[in-house]
Amino acid sequence: QVQLVDSGGGLVQAGGSLRLSCAASGRTFSSKAIGWFRQAPGKEREFVAAIVWSGIGTYYADSVKGRFIISRDNAKNTVYLQMNSLKPEDTAVYYCALSQVTMGATRRSAYDYWGQGTQVTVSS
Repeated sequence: QVQLVDSGGGLVQAGGSLRLSCAASGRTFSSKAIGWFRQAPGKEREFVAAIVWSGIGTYYADSVKGRFIISRDNAKNTVYLQMNSLKPEDTAVYYCALSQVTMGATRRSAYDYWGQGTQVTVSS
């Protein structure tokens, strides 16, 4: 089993920054990628960013490209999402997720394990 704990959310003004963390534990040796998704009230959960271990690199949704950066700390088994220039439309619950495949990192169906979510609220 794999456990994911996501944290770092909060309330921030538009233009501000937050850094989310996703700490993985358990049988993480099978993991191939970590992704971040978000879900706003009344909307579908959508892809935000992903990082793939095999060297393929990183992926971003167009809506966050140039503002968000995904990175990892192997020693801590943790993936970070640095969110800059935040906008009110970034308000959502953010979830990290772990995938055991390298393909389809932008699709929800590629992910097997999910964190509990962390709330991000951006005020205007």
